[in-house]
Amino acid sequence: MVPSHMLPRFNEILASLSLKSEVYISNVQHLIDTERPKVRPRADFGWTDYYTLDEIYAWLDSLVEKYPGVVTPIVGGESYEGRQIRGVKVSYKTGNPGVALEGGIHAREWISSATATYILNKLLTSEDPVIKDLAQSFDYYVFPVTNPDGYVYTHTTDRTWRKTRSQSNSACYGADPNRNWDFHWMEAGASSSPCSDSYAGASPFSEIETRTLANYLRSISDTLLVYLDFHSYSQLLMFPYGHSQDHVSNYDVLYPLGLEAAAALAKNNGTRYEVGSIYDAIYPASGGSIDWVRGVLDTPYSYVWELRDTGRYGFLLPASQIIDTAEETLSSAVVILSHAKSNLRVNKKQ
Repeated sequence: MVPSHMLPRFNEILASLSLKSEVYISNVQHLIDTERPKVRPRADFGWTDYYTLDEIYAWLDSLVEKYPGVVTPIVGGESYEGRQIRGVKVSYKTGNPGVALEGGIHAREWISSATATYILNKLLTSEDPVIKDLAQSFDYYVFPVTNPDGYVYTHTTDRTWRKTRSQSNSACYGADPNRNWDFHWMEAGASSSPCSDSYAGASPFSEIETRTLANYLRSISDTLLVYLDFHSYSQLLMFPYGHSQDHVSNYDVLYPLGLEAAAALAKNNGTRYEVGSIYDAIYPASGGSIDWVRGVLDTPYSYVWELRDTGRYGFLLPASQIIDTAEETLSSAVVILSHAKSNLRVNKKQ
């Protein structure tokens, strides 16, 4: 982003380097000002606005009260500033394989947390027989905000903050929690500069958020069959790996299944997603959560969505698009979950 008073100098630099530029968003502050509705809906919790961390956590508590014996509170870890990475487990019967949903690991990607909560709500309330069956066929571990400090900071101070809020010897705060996992750490698409948005941290799992969440995922790894991770933006549906263009061992399953899921997504609103490995579809990026879940925990179905849009709004997707985004994403997740269910017998995690 370039402040208006720096545009002449910025253009001089571009010209001196013979670089061409294109404006994606002419006024970022205007998008921030218009991202949320002027008048907040009266409902306690819905999907026509974005919510604070405290509001999301209060809603999770309400689910525990509303669905006793089905919804239980879980804590996936803790943050640098002492917050819990809170979530819920949805389980209708014992012995189910596990599905984990991750949102909000990048603080500014509010639509990822909203989508995770929307899908969670549908697992509990949908009358669609397919969704009801899937809800009862797996145990779901849902963490809407896995970078709570950063998420709070985007609400109080800097809407476009991405990283954690840890402090080190550097003048800059935080590390990128999706470059900090201990699987091919710092091999590609990550920075060693503490001031970079893609700073991978001082070492693998240097961030308490990633370290403690990984410990929780290890504790359920024996039954963990599916990992669904939500990010924004770019409209991509991806799977491991990000550190290398070498194909994951079950590429021949994940790629065609991803195409099928993207086709189902497009049926809702015509939204088009590209499908591929992280390395091929977006850029090389090592140290991410789904690569670790696939490479270390051997979780067969690991997917990450880069949700709407392709740049008009970027990270500042209007709240008016939450429901459409989440509903079409749910359609694609149903395809993946249905395939995973139908292949339980051939998978070692049952």
